[in-house]
Amino acid sequence: MNWDDATDERPERLVGTAADHEDQAVEAALRPKDLGEFIGQERVRQQLDLVLRAARQRQGTADHVLLSGAPGLGKTTLSMIIAAEMGAPIRITSGPAIQHAGDLAAILSSLQEGEVLFLDEIHRMSRPAEEMLYMAMEDYRVDVIVGKGPGATAIPLELPPFTLVGATTRAGLLPPPLRDRFGFTGHMEFYAPAELEKVIRRSSGLLDVEVADDGAAEIAGRSRGTPRIANRLLRRVRDYAQVRADGVITREIAAKALEVYEVDERGLDRLDRAVLQALLKLFGGGPVGLSTLAVAVGEERETVEEVAEPFLVREGLLARTPRGRVATPAAWTHLGLVPPQNHAGPGQSGLFGP
Repeated sequence: MNWDDATDERPERLVGTAADHEDQAVEAALRPKDLGEFIGQERVRQQLDLVLRAARQRQGTADHVLLSGAPGLGKTTLSMIIAAEMGAPIRITSGPAIQHAGDLAAILSSLQEGEVLFLDEIHRMSRPAEEMLYMAMEDYRVDVIVGKGPGATAIPLELPPFTLVGATTRAGLLPPPLRDRFGFTGHMEFYAPAELEKVIRRSSGLLDVEVADDGAAEIAGRSRGTPRIANRLLRRVRDYAQVRADGVITREIAAKALEVYEVDERGLDRLDRAVLQALLKLFGGGPVGLSTLAVAVGEERETVEEVAEPFLVREGLLARTPRGRVATPAAWTHLGLVPPQNHAGPGQSGLFGP
């Protein structure tokens, strides 16, 4: 299970509860500790292995690393593996937590030589802090401004060599000067079902849960190509198998359990289906504006756009067009509905006829 939990898949998810802390503890226990244990992302793993091996042979600090990709694919896990492979401590923070250049200066000035600094959601860092980071990454130096106005003085502060690991779900929002300062950039891809089955089998062994091959395949097929989701569903199916069956996860048990948790055979959950149902039943398949669609399902605009839409688009169930969101023929089929005769489909002229 290769997933990162510094950001969660659902922005509306409540944090701080006992269940959350328990889930975080389980996820931490399931994390692979080195590249050899890391499942999937074969290209990124091989490239990163070369970078780290070369740095160890030179007895130096590894180049700065940028990891991009959707939430839950393993960016935080890889950052911890980088630190472990280099035998260095790791410090974890995030872009939203660094709103002033002074915040970043305080973190950088306390780093030890060779330490790994993991900066999650790096695209959300403030511009002043971002500009300070340029010099820190390239010259291992920052200028600390003391005083205000005409009497302000810049004091140069030398930094020990360190490795910055930046993670982002929106690489396009990073300015070119920042992207160019990373020595290695790895893009994390969604997982194939066969890879997720390996993730599930490894996790089930660590959780001491018996999972049949068809049970692992059933969970993998509903995990949206994301290891974090696969592990989460595995734990929920484990609960169902423990309470309502003999504890063994088969395809039948997995299907029944995920029906209880409102995850269908393609991995769509309650919010995904609510968006599709509103789009099809209320707006005839679209086009409809995002804000209108969000109001129809009782969610924030950002929740629909950032949580539901990416998966629905990737599954070919929804399309974004200049005129608004439009359901595809596959969406009608998936919900067992018949499109109106004047529905032409996305990307075609005359969505509602002439």
